[in-house]
Amino acid sequence: MRWPRVGDWPVWQRDGLMSAACFVVGSLLLLSRLPLIVRFGEPAVAPAPGWLEYAALAAICCAQLFRTRAPIAALLGGVAVVGVAAPLVGLSIGVLYVLSDLLYSATLNSSLRANRVIIAVVGVLIVVSGVGSGVASGDWRLGLLTLLGVGLFPVIPVWWATEVRAHRALADAQRERADQLERIAELDRRAAVAAERARMARDLHDVIAGHLSAIAIQSEAALSMVDGDPQVMRTVLKSVRENSVASLTEMRAMIGLLRSDDPESEPRTAPARLADLEPLLESARAAGLSVRSEVDTPPDLPAAVDLSAYRIVQEALTNAVKHAPGSAAEVIVTAREGTLMIDVTDRRDGSGGHDGAGFRNKLSESGGGGTGLTTMRERAQAVGGVLVAGPHGHGWQVRAELPIPGAAR
Repeated sequence: MRWPRVGDWPVWQRDGLMSAACFVVGSLLLLSRLPLIVRFGEPAVAPAPGWLEYAALAAICCAQLFRTRAPIAALLGGVAVVGVAAPLVGLSIGVLYVLSDLLYSATLNSSLRANRVIIAVVGVLIVVSGVGSGVASGDWRLGLLTLLGVGLFPVIPVWWATEVRAHRALADAQRERADQLERIAELDRRAAVAAERARMARDLHDVIAGHLSAIAIQSEAALSMVDGDPQVMRTVLKSVRENSVASLTEMRAMIGLLRSDDPESEPRTAPARLADLEPLLESARAAGLSVRSEVDTPPDLPAAVDLSAYRIVQEALTNAVKHAPGSAAEVIVTAREGTLMIDVTDRRDGSGGHDGAGFRNKLSESGGGGTGLTTMRERAQAVGGVLVAGPHGHGWQVRAELPIPGAAR
């Protein structure tokens, strides 16, 4: 069985132990009959200790029981005991020791205001005792000796307690700062996790969902062509296979990234770029969309802007295939005045009746901007750009402006 440490005891038990120890030591000093009693008005002698000396020691040790829980009251009680016992029986070394402990505890454990009052009172008493002794005796050397001799008794516990209090305040401040840093680190970690989840959600929606949507639409078209042209059927099935392979490749890359122990590890597939836009356009054409493209981008386009632009075009075409099948889409990507301009518009002739109603119906069912619009806006905002989408004539238009870092404006 392991005994608990004294530091783990309750406060009243620790104060009781201190009080009992001081009474035992003070009693042994009284029993030793050493000249350790200071009497006022007569020379210091070593008379046989009587019960009054023990009573004074016991009384001030009782005040010591409250040294931590009520330090000011304990100090005032100790001063009262000294004031009564000093003219009667003098002050033993045990009483003086307990009084210094009470002064130390009051300086350490009291409020800041009480701490300042104690320091001020001690300073005034020291100066008054020194000056008074010098004036009364007419010898400044006696006053200086009294100042040094009497002053050391209260100065040492007060100075010691002040230093401990300052170190304790510094430790508390450091501990609070460490707690704040820990909370900040936890918030940063949560923000990083949320950002990573949002990025993964965008990638899943833009890449995997886009490919799967194309597969679903193209396979539906293939099933509807009972006696269709074999060449057209072959083209559709080829596009279905390409989208399936691309989905599997992206999914394997994402799973490998999730399983990697290094969060900074490079992706296992090259990021999509506007230079690779042609296969995406061919997939949209295979799904029944008539696509015209005009892509003119600078050769040194930053990777982040390049990827965001590609994903915006991909999502815009996916929405056009899903909500405006058979329409004509126009993809225009140009760079001017330090900004990459992206316009993706799908439309039919006025007689066709396509006015963006299909996509608007989806927005009304989802309660606002769908997942696709949200991810496109997030990708534009991630590189400092803006994106707007809405009905345009007899169709739907997605327009994005992405700033090109370092480009001349």
